[in-house]
Amino acid sequence: MLNLNPYLKKLNNHSPFIFNLALWFTAFIIVLFIFSKGQKPIKVDYIYTLCFILSVAIPVIINLYLCIPTLLKKEKYKSFILAFILNLLVFTQLHLWFFEPLINSFFPDYFFISYHSNTNLIIIFSIFLVATTLIKLSEDWFYFNRNENRDLKLRNEQIQLQLSTLRSQINPHFLFNSLNVIYALTVQKKEGIKDAIIQLSDILRYVIYDSDSEKVTLKDEIKLLKNYIEFQKHRVHGFNNIKTHNIIENESFSIYPMLLLPLIENSFKHGIKGDLTKTFINISMLQKGDNFNFKIENNCDAESNAATDEESGVGLENIRKNLEIVYPNAHQFTINKDHDIFTVELIINTNDH
Repeated sequence: MLNLNPYLKKLNNHSPFIFNLALWFTAFIIVLFIFSKGQKPIKVDYIYTLCFILSVAIPVIINLYLCIPTLLKKEKYKSFILAFILNLLVFTQLHLWFFEPLINSFFPDYFFISYHSNTNLIIIFSIFLVATTLIKLSEDWFYFNRNENRDLKLRNEQIQLQLSTLRSQINPHFLFNSLNVIYALTVQKKEGIKDAIIQLSDILRYVIYDSDSEKVTLKDEIKLLKNYIEFQKHRVHGFNNIKTHNIIENESFSIYPMLLLPLIENSFKHGIKGDLTKTFINISMLQKGDNFNFKIENNCDAESNAATDEESGVGLENIRKNLEIVYPNAHQFTINKDHDIFTVELIINTNDH
């Protein structure tokens, strides 16, 4: 299983230093332009603007790194509004009391004149607090959205890796069984070798190429199953007790490829044994709207019934894993062993897929 934590840690480059550097540099340029009234700023303008920005930065930082994380992001809206207003009024008043005396004492060689009334200061501080709040929330949203998209991309790559691994397990398994059929026909010099090779070629073309598609039509999947059944008849000469019952509303209905073939393969492998007169495979498919129901049952004796879980291994277990990936919370996969009948039923609802 791919561990996403190392990747997400690398993405955690949400730097408060860079954010504040960009924020206050931009604020400084804007305020400098306003205070110099569009004229070329002189040294006193730079000093006054820097000091003013420092006085505004205190309530802004309190809002950004205390009020927003502890109140707003925890949906304590009334408390946030109260803290926001209190923060605004307190530091506006502190600015009125201490800003000019402090700046004059630190820079006695300059003469500073402030034309800001109480109302103007409240408006200026309000603009800073509201604007920086919106900027911070936007920056957090972009950061979260970027990480979420990358997280989804990594998870999708993880899913594709899992699916590729499962397919690589199914394909050699199927090919191994198929080659055994061809080998048996060759050794016994039975008729139909040419037809069997052509059928196998068509099946493998589907398995190798079409199964790499995200979805295939139900029509193509049924064609694959029919070819496989006819191919398997070469392996078990004289076995014809296969019944199929299909009710398909829409042949273009999309389904994940290679879900059904392992089930039929499993029935041939474990059901066609011993006396052929007592063997059978019954297959039914029902597709209507967003729902698809596949059911297959075959005979099984006491010995095979006891060993079915272990012997069916790759096929059924791969189907379980595939379904958990491609149809999460949208499928039912049940296996039932009742005396001499082994039944597997798959129900898929594609409403959310």
